Amino acid sequence: MTTHANIALTRFLIEQQRAGRINSELRLLVEVVARACKQISVAVGKGALGGVLGEAGTPGQASINVQGEAQKKLDVISNEILLEANAWGGHLAGLASEEMDTSQPIPDTYPHGNYLLLFDPLDGSSNIDVNVSVGTIFSVLRCPEGVSSPTDADFLQPGTAQVAAGYCVYGPQTTLVLTVGHGTHAFTLDREVGSFLLTSRDIRIPEDTREFAVNMSNQRFWEPPMQDYVADLLAGKEGPRGKDFNMRWVASMVADVHRILTRGGIFSYPLDGKCAAKGGKLRLMYEANPMSFLVEQAGGAASTGRVRMLAVQPAGLHQRVPVFLGSRREVEAAVGYHRDFDARLA
Repeated sequence: MTTHANIALTRFLIEQQRAGRINSELRLLVEVVARACKQISVAVGKGALGGVLGEAGTPGQASINVQGEAQKKLDVISNEILLEANAWGGHLAGLASEEMDTSQPIPDTYPHGNYLLLFDPLDGSSNIDVNVSVGTIFSVLRCPEGVSSPTDADFLQPGTAQVAAGYCVYGPQTTLVLTVGHGTHAFTLDREVGSFLLTSRDIRIPEDTREFAVNMSNQRFWEPPMQDYVADLLAGKEGPRGKDFNMRWVASMVADVHRILTRGGIFSYPLDGKCAAKGGKLRLMYEANPMSFLVEQAGGAASTGRVRMLAVQPAGLHQRVPVFLGSRREVEAAVGYHRDFDARLA
C-alpha cells in the first residue's frame, strides 16, 4: 500500500493527467513553479547569511513597486526566479506579477503555450527581517483562443476561470498547497531528497470555527457591518454568537490562510477608510482569487463581504478587493452582517 509520503508532486500530477483532469502542458507549468519555489525557499532560508534581508534599491533610496510599496531584496529576487523559470518552457503565453506594472508576454525567442500565470512572488515580505513565515501565491488561467501575445486585458478573467492555483509557505517546513480544480492538496518539501511529497490529500476546512484573523489596528476605519461583526465575536459566550473566539494575525496572508486550511478559521481584510478609494487592500488577481479557489476546493467559502469572490469580474490587473475567506458558516455569518446593513440603507 502506497502512503502519502511516497507520492512526489510529479507522480501526483501524472496521475491527475491520466485521470483527464489536467494536460501535459499544465503539468509542466505546475512543476516549473514548484521548482522555482524550491529556489525561493533556499534564498529565504539563508536570510542574513545570504545578504538578502532589507530593502531593495540604493542606500537611502528604497525601490518602489507598482503598488507604491518599498520592495524587499527578496521581493525582487523571488520575482526574477519565477520570471526566469517560466519564460522558456513553452507552457506559457504570458505572466503577470505584483512586482511589475504590466503583464509580460513570453518573448518570441521562446515557444508559446496556452496558459497565463499570475503571481505574488513573496507575500508577507514585511515579515522577512523578523524571521516570520512568508510565501509565494500563484494563479493559472487559459490564454484566450487566438491570442499569441497577451496584454493585460487577456488576464482579466473571473476567478471561476482559474485552472490551477496554489501557494508555497516558507516556514519551519516548506509546504506547497495546490488545486487543479479537484480538491486542495498539500506537499511538504523533503530538503534531503529535494522533492515535494504529498502530505495532505483532499484538505477539508471545518465548517464552523472559533478563530478569526484580522488586523485589529484598522478597527477605527472599518465600515459599520464589520464593526458589528467583530464586536459580536469579541463579546464571546455572553454575546449574540454564544461562544468564545480567539484572534490570530500573522500579517502574511499565506501563513494565515495556511492555518485556516489546517484547522479552520476566517481570514478578513475588510474595506476600510484607508483603502476604500482603492477598492480594498488585497489584490484580486494574484492574492484573493487563488486563495479563494483553494479555500472553496477545500469546502470553505470566500467573499468580498457582498459577493462571491470568484464571481468578481476583474477591471484591472492590480485591482484590490475586500476579502473574507475560510470556514463556510463563519464566512456566511460575516456576509450576513454586510447584507443586513445594506438592506437597512436601501
